[in-house]
Amino acid sequence: MSQDQSVKQQAPDIRWKQRFQNFRRAFELLREALESKNLDEYSDLEQEGIVQRFEYTFELGWKIFKDYLEFNDIPLTVATPRHVIKECAATNIFGEAGIVPEIFLDMMLARNILSHTYDFEYFRQSVAKIKEQYLPELEKAYHYFLEKEATDDA
Repeated sequence: MSQDQSVKQQAPDIRWKQRFQNFRRAFELLREALESKNLDEYSDLEQEGIVQRFEYTFELGWKIFKDYLEFNDIPLTVATPRHVIKECAATNIFGEAGIVPEIFLDMMLARNILSHTYDFEYFRQSVAKIKEQYLPELEKAYHYFLEKEATDDA
C-alpha cells in the first residue's frame, strides 16, 4: 500500500477527531459563559456573545456527527444539519449518546432564526433555551465523543 493510500484511509478518522477538538473548545467556552452568571446578569452584548458561541458550537456539533457517520461508512445522500440529525436518530447514534433528536432539530431551527432575528424578546428567550435545553444536549454529544475518542485511542 502506498503512503497516499494509507493517508486516505486514515483521513475520516482524523477528520472527526480534529473537528471534535474544535467542538471541545467551543463547547467549553459556551458552558463557561453560561455557568459564570445568572442569565439576567448578562448585558445585551454578553448575551449576543453567548448566542454567537452557541451558533458555532452547534455548527461544529452537527458536523462532527456528519464526519462520524462517514467514518462508520453510513452514506449521506445530503449533508445538511437536518439530514445528519435524522440519520443519527435512525442509526441510534443519538440513542447511544442519550441525545433527544427533537431538541437537536430545535437547536438547528433556533440557530437559523437567531442569525436573522432582530426581535429582542425572542433573542432573550433563546438565550434561556440555550442554557436550559441546548447546553445539556450539546454536553451529551461532548461526552459521547470523549468516550469514542478514548475508546478509539485505546
